[in-house]
Amino acid sequence: MNVLLVLIPVSIVLGVLGLCAFLWTVRSGQYDDAAGTSARILLDDERPDGD
Repeated sequence: MNVLLVLIPVSIVLGVLGLCAFLWTVRSGQYDDAAGTSARILLDDERPDGD
């Protein structure tokens, strides 16, 4: 039972840290253009003239 006195506060702190990190990424615009980012990997870059 003494383990629960440590594990419960640790899990709550980790949950709050995860929530804060998620809110920070939402506010900084990390998820604004998810469709564009997934399609951008499919576009080929132009080859340089020397090749």
